Amino acid sequence: MTTTVATKTQYEAVIGLETHCQLNTNTKIFCNCSTEFDPEHPNSKVCPICLGYPGVLPVLNEKVLEAAVKMGLALEAKIAPYSKFDRKQYFYPDLPKNYQVSQFDLPIVEHGQLEIELTDKKTKEVTRKKIGVTRLHMEEDAGKLVHVGSDRLSGSTHSLVDFNRTGVPLLEIVSEPDIRSGEEAAEYASELRRIVRYLGVGDGNMQEGSLRCDVNISVRPVGQEQFGTKVEIKNMNSFSAIQKAIDYEIERQIECLKTGEPIYQETRLWEEGSQCTISMRLKEGSSDYRYFPEPDLPPMEVTKEQLTLWKSQLPELPAQKRTRYESDLGLSAYDARILTDDRDVAEYFESAIATGSSAKLVANWVMGDIAAYRNKNNINIKDLVLTPANLAELVSLIEDNTISGKIAKDILPELLINGGSAKELVEKKGLISISDTGELEKIIEETIANHPSELEKYRSGKTNLKGFFVGQVMKKTNGRADPKLTNQLLTAKLDG
Repeated sequence: MTTTVATKTQYEAVIGLETHCQLNTNTKIFCNCSTEFDPEHPNSKVCPICLGYPGVLPVLNEKVLEAAVKMGLALEAKIAPYSKFDRKQYFYPDLPKNYQVSQFDLPIVEHGQLEIELTDKKTKEVTRKKIGVTRLHMEEDAGKLVHVGSDRLSGSTHSLVDFNRTGVPLLEIVSEPDIRSGEEAAEYASELRRIVRYLGVGDGNMQEGSLRCDVNISVRPVGQEQFGTKVEIKNMNSFSAIQKAIDYEIERQIECLKTGEPIYQETRLWEEGSQCTISMRLKEGSSDYRYFPEPDLPPMEVTKEQLTLWKSQLPELPAQKRTRYESDLGLSAYDARILTDDRDVAEYFESAIATGSSAKLVANWVMGDIAAYRNKNNINIKDLVLTPANLAELVSLIEDNTISGKIAKDILPELLINGGSAKELVEKKGLISISDTGELEKIIEETIANHPSELEKYRSGKTNLKGFFVGQVMKKTNGRADPKLTNQLLTAKLDG
């Protein structure tokens, strides 16, 4: 399905995201059952409370409230001093109580915002946009249906339900309809995940379902204030899938508007195999859930003391780090974004520059050779044998011309495998740069004498052959020749 440039200027998409973040508390939201993932033992992490037996009384896990407030503070939102839980009624096999304990009219967090950064893939230029956050509320997860007994013709013959996930705490974060493209939506979800991970309240793994995004999308003519018919999209387990699903749905709805085909308020699924959305069911309205206040849980009040404490515990957030890396360290917006994407990487980088090493040089090593090694061996940066102090020492050896960049690249693999002092390794291998002018002049003169034909061509105007001579000097010294001094002396000899 394609859309002409003219069509794209006639219509715009209006997009909002509902994001469910699974918290990493040890116990469930209203009982002491473990939240540990255990697919081998279904229905083993359950109790009368999370199974909804008659007469049981839930008790709120304070860690869930703390995570909700911290997330709200990170989103620059208003924290409600008074909040309550509600029952959301619906009937489905994975919901043992036939209702979900959630929040409706008095959520714990409202009126926040999240700044996203969009990077041009060609120019690396970064633009910023703020997305409003309508609300954030706490709720419990449902169980999991397992469809089994499948055969080739009819699919699954029956379904089983595992209630281990029932009662696992969730934060639902609802954005304003400020998003206009699949790229913006994917970046919004990515930034939410960064914040979740920086706060340490969840792992944010979409592939494992601990961060789930539902998209609400409609299309309208440019300039029209009224929204079009809203469609919800589910079943997207990666940021790439979010972007592709939205881009497809935008074009599908535009095509419907052009041909007069009706757009239904419905829930659609993203089908990865066919790269399209398919209809699942008509969408319910909030009135269908028959919300009413949860009678078994008292209202919540966040005290000033709690708010002050939790605010003081917030780390420097990704957006704040990016700004500081650009303004204080002189890094590009692109470099700052890469380094701050993972909190562990940012902390490793900051530890390495703490001794005064060049931020740009350290950044290049962390984003380049070290990142390649980590990706190849699937190693978290916290588990590297090469410590930040070791890396700082390696960089300082380059900065003071003790070794060349080439020598540093040559010894890096050994440092990554064995760790230890870069300086000691350089001394042990006899790799200290040759920076003695007399010694280098002798090597350069021998090199020029050994290549009279290239010298004649150089002096005839082919000055790009200078690189050839530099290479020969480096080869002759096993990369130990001081690059800057070599260039100066070589230029003087070749032009003399």
